[in-house]
Amino acid sequence: MDPTRLIDKVAWVRLEGGRVLAARSHGKDVFYFPGGKREPGESDLDTLVREVREELAVEIDPTTAAPFGTFEAQAHGQRSGVVVRMTCYTADYRGDLTPSGEIAELAWLDHTDRDRVSPVNQVILDHLLATGRVRGA
Repeated sequence: MDPTRLIDKVAWVRLEGGRVLAARSHGKDVFYFPGGKREPGESDLDTLVREVREELAVEIDPTTAAPFGTFEAQAHGQRSGVVVRMTCYTADYRGDLTPSGEIAELAWLDHTDRDRVSPVNQVILDHLLATGRVRGA
């Protein structure tokens, strides 16, 4: 795919009690799963650990990180045809989840909140519902 039309991200899928953790950045109108873009030379795991630390002030335990899946959809707020590819991981963490830096708010969402998340996160929520990992309507 044309790199000018692809946004490549890494995200943390944290499930608890049939809900998934999501974050909303200051000035944004939708929630995203915690994570972000790689910096030069970073692995997926390096990116995951750094982004979650920056956004939520907790430490991912890299020894527990496991691939969850890769999902694609139209990028929220971008011109038509720009796709976000989200490579997702599950992992345990240490610390207290605290919005920091660019994060305005945290929320625990289930499938009934589908309209509150970005398109790629809608795809992931659909997958979580289909596999029985989040609550539905």
